[in-house]
Amino acid sequence: MRKILALIVALLMFNLPARAADAGVVYDGTDGPGKGKHVVFVTGDEEYRSEDMCPQFAKILSKYHGFKCTVLFAINKQTGEIEPTVLDNIPGLEALDSADLLVIMARFRNLPDEQMKHIDDYLKAGKPVIGIRTATHAFKSSKGTYAQYSYDSKVAGWEGGFGRRVLGETWINHHGKHKSQSERGIVAPGQEKNAIVRGCQDIWGPSDVYTVRLPQPEGCVPVIMGQVLEGMNPTDKPVTDVKNNPMMPIAWTKTYETGGKTGKAFTSTMGCAQDFESEGFRRLLVNAAYWAVGLEDKIPEKAKVDIIGEYKALPMGFGTFKKGVKPADHQN
Repeated sequence: MRKILALIVALLMFNLPARAADAGVVYDGTDGPGKGKHVVFVTGDEEYRSEDMCPQFAKILSKYHGFKCTVLFAINKQTGEIEPTVLDNIPGLEALDSADLLVIMARFRNLPDEQMKHIDDYLKAGKPVIGIRTATHAFKSSKGTYAQYSYDSKVAGWEGGFGRRVLGETWINHHGKHKSQSERGIVAPGQEKNAIVRGCQDIWGPSDVYTVRLPQPEGCVPVIMGQVLEGMNPTDKPVTDVKNNPMMPIAWTKTYETGGKTGKAFTSTMGCAQDFESEGFRRLLVNAAYWAVGLEDKIPEKAKVDIIGEYKALPMGFGTFKKGVKPADHQN
């Protein structure tokens, strides 16, 4: 009888909806310089397929470099499926309480206070951040305890919200023509010996350059500049107009504080699932992870960034995300 009851309980538990702690996917780190470090990815954007790119980034960090990685997603509360158009739910953010690095690739999220608190606490602790593409405008809200995080915030000291205060810039505009002018990453003058760019000789992606106006002298250091190309192929020529004279920064480092300890951030306005097919771009982000957690002296001459398993980069665009996918589907 006890065995039968135990079996019934087990079956009932198996059919329960996923707990918040199970809302994402976890990749345990192997041996490597990052062993013992925990990276938490926060995804959720409608256009650039962060829900595909970040799991592959996490796999690379865990398998080749030893980092434990947790990837969180925008989740439909009814189905438990990954749905980037759900703006108010990224369960599992309590993983940040034990994180050594936050990687955020989100756009216009309007999260409830109980979820935002984990992000706010993390940043007040001065822990490192990597922001990718739309992270400059990760939040959009005019209400709640954390409304100052909104990309269009007018709160004193928080003008431009999370993007401006933490990463160095909020959303302004597209600098290159969206979906018709791709970008090539060029090492910024004077940054040739920066460990973050080590082995990053070829950075290209179909996403376009963003307009940025980095605050000075607030600790912003451009690392990679964005060369606007005439078309959507890596062999296309650079445009000859003012868009490349001067070029916009597309990756930089910054120090930040949000009312607590001072931390450091790395930001790349380049970043979509298709961009991640570029070996140079993958290596730039891996190197940035090392730098962020204080392992810059461990950055390899040419960090291993081979794609793991099958990686089909869906094209950027609204409504192009794959339907019916749950976090557990990214486990392998």
